[in-house]
Amino acid sequence: MPKEKLSIVKIGGNIIEDDTSLKSFLEIFSGLEGKKILVHGGGKRATSIASKLGIESKMVNGRRITDAETLEVITMVYGGLVNKNIVAQLQALNIDAIGLTGADANSIYSEKRPVQDIDYGFVGDVKKVNHQSVDKLIEAGFTPVFCAITHDGHGQLLNTNADTITSQVAIGMSQIYETTIYYCFELNGVLNDINDKDSVIKHINSVSYADLLKEGIIAEGMLPKLENCFDALKNGVETINMGNTSMLTKENDNFTRITL
Repeated sequence: MPKEKLSIVKIGGNIIEDDTSLKSFLEIFSGLEGKKILVHGGGKRATSIASKLGIESKMVNGRRITDAETLEVITMVYGGLVNKNIVAQLQALNIDAIGLTGADANSIYSEKRPVQDIDYGFVGDVKKVNHQSVDKLIEAGFTPVFCAITHDGHGQLLNTNADTITSQVAIGMSQIYETTIYYCFELNGVLNDINDKDSVIKHINSVSYADLLKEGIIAEGMLPKLENCFDALKNGVETINMGNTSMLTKENDNFTRITL
């Protein structure tokens, strides 16, 4: 018997930061057919609130160092401000959304990243997604909205990369569903030429990916995203789509589809 389909959609900071973009995305998301999960970050908002509170945001290679003070801000911003605003707007669109961190319903368990060259502080690497707990919510008619916070099972919340949460949730849920990931950002997809916004590579598989790497076509910022994608595909996820939010509609086919 074929598995039921489940869409896992991730939105980045640029959409969250702009009220008009967010409103328009949530309208598209609410129209997406079938069962679905939304995952969001909120790093830019966290940086701005932290500076208002006089807390300096420390970054190394584009990754946030999460000390105890920063973790408090992230919990307030991701789990509170951003998450609840998204949930409220989805409720207004008749989507019965429920906002979650990984601690809620013990849904995403992580371990604190071990200190090697850099101490990232309270940052979690996902170890287990409790797919049965998440599915109880979906089966009850709720649409889960995850922020980028997980927990270690011993009372400690951990800041966790939202792209990783997306792929790990999709891998976990693939035990029950046929899962598709949609990574929404401001570009139309993975580009052949970073200076040409219309040079979308419409399909990438593991063979063409190796060629693109050899030719140096994949932009640096896209590499970790794509590595994450192939890891998810090898672990049970069916398809991954990357592009702007209009790829969630049937009208737009100008985005990147990634398969094994």
